[in-house]
Amino acid sequence: MQGQRTGLIDAIRIDVARLHATWMELVFPRQLDPSSVLGRWEPETGGQKAAYYAWAALGVPLVVIGYPLLLLGFATRYYAGKLDSATTRLGIVGVVGLAAVAWGLLTVGAWVRQFSTNGLIAVAAAGGVATVSAGLSVVLSRRGGRLTSVLFAYPAAMTALFLPPVVAALYSPALAGVLTGSTNLAIWILDNVLTVGGLNEIIRQNFALEGPAYVAMWFGIAVPLGWLLGAVVALADVIRPKQKSRSRSGSPGQF
Repeated sequence: MQGQRTGLIDAIRIDVARLHATWMELVFPRQLDPSSVLGRWEPETGGQKAAYYAWAALGVPLVVIGYPLLLLGFATRYYAGKLDSATTRLGIVGVVGLAAVAWGLLTVGAWVRQFSTNGLIAVAAAGGVATVSAGLSVVLSRRGGRLTSVLFAYPAAMTALFLPPVVAALYSPALAGVLTGSTNLAIWILDNVLTVGGLNEIIRQNFALEGPAYVAMWFGIAVPLGWLLGAVVALADVIRPKQKSRSRSGSPGQF
């Protein structure tokens, strides 16, 4: 038990040091990965030392804030690796087919529950968007680089996850809890996040959370949430790069 605790503390120490070195790398060279010949860059003049240590001190509170995000990145990367292994076995066609079947069943359920014609069309359209989003997420994550994955692949995956259940809830009393939870979440976001410049009051005066506004709300959440998850995974890759032999397997070793 003592050895496990010591190992955990050492791992945290290494991660924090590399996180701070990444911050230093934004301004000063050879901080994160020192040259095997030149070593880590160090300030020489008085001005360089003042700037170097001021930047280092400025990075300390940012590292304290950033470390929980780094842990989120490690966890997201681990589960994304598991999902990537499954999509590799299925292939792009298999992923799109599976998504189509899943959301197609949701549409059939809407038909069985005798949704209105508009409701049935809306659920089917949402399922179609989710299916396309799932396929795009796989294609963009495979064919694009890190920036493409962050900007497009992760938001597409979040859209595929969030959109159809919300649309179905608009037409099914059985899923009314989704809308109630969405309303409570919207109130919390307005009261705690969108308070800058009175943005929350502007939204309250000009918009009502009903009907399609729920869909717009969750799309507005899915995109930045995808950016956040993609960004923290990219940060995790910088701080603790995946072993190439395990990068496709999603094994616990990469966490």
